[in-house]
Amino acid sequence: MRGRDDEWTGLMRSANAGDGAAYHRLLKSVTPVLRAGARQGLARAGQPPDQAEDIVQEILIAVHLKRHTWDTNAAFAPWLFAIARNKLIDALRKRGRRIFVDIDDFSETLPSQPPEEPLPTVDIANHLGDLSPRQRDVLQSIAVENASIRETADRLSMTEGNVRVALHRGLASLAAKLRKD
Repeated sequence: MRGRDDEWTGLMRSANAGDGAAYHRLLKSVTPVLRAGARQGLARAGQPPDQAEDIVQEILIAVHLKRHTWDTNAAFAPWLFAIARNKLIDALRKRGRRIFVDIDDFSETLPSQPPEEPLPTVDIANHLGDLSPRQRDVLQSIAVENASIRETADRLSMTEGNVRVALHRGLASLAAKLRKD
């Protein structure tokens, strides 16, 4: 590892001094390491590794755009890996917490028809009655009537932001009340 870091550091110093061949060798040397790290990071996060190449390209672009910020007195690898880590985190944030499951794996356990009797429900009206009128109206519209944020905002003459705030506060109030019960 130390020898590779020294080599990369020397290549980056030469590249920043204007040696295009050294820059090409550097990028060619770091790319397989970045690709393996991206695949490993995606796998650790429960994501499919097929997006690793996009992350590697983002890392290489960032290295190219920010190479003037690298301190020539410092080792290159920690700087590179900090960029790689941040680009991986950015990519995972964009994807969100999604888990991909092939539905065919569960086709035998899924019921072929919906249940005949509806599932037991909680008396929603009682719980909504404890909220402020605005929170109650927003929750009724979104959670019960299945309206969108925009539809609810139009119907209640509110901004979408105010609808989101009322929804969040209403749900927090309900959760606190249900925890007490």
